[in-house]
Amino acid sequence: MTVLNALKPGLDEKLYERALVIELHRMGHVVDQQREFPVHYREQLIGTLQPDLIVDGLVVADPKVVTNFNDSHVAQMLGYLSITGLELAILLNFKDATLHWKRVVNDRRPRSGVRADSIGDI
Repeated sequence: MTVLNALKPGLDEKLYERALVIELHRMGHVVDQQREFPVHYREQLIGTLQPDLIVDGLVVADPKVVTNFNDSHVAQMLGYLSITGLELAILLNFKDATLHWKRVVNDRRPRSGVRADSIGDI
């Protein structure tokens, strides 16, 4: 909400992404921005995936400026989680004056000793 309140709604997604990095660092979080993950098909490298933000090595965070989240947004996050090996993603919508968010969990990922719910309020 701090980022949305400062910048106001409806700007370019990259502006919110950069502001989120600043705000999350200020709050003491470790943030990887545009980190590259190799993507393989049949054991051959076919390219890379670059999630917008990975917070504390646990959560994919993806700022959007859209009317509503749809199935494509959720499917994209599930793909990101599959490739990164992470369990939790959060979609953040900066379209309106109220911040809307959607939590996406990769239920197919084997559970580790770290609970994604324990990462705190980002």
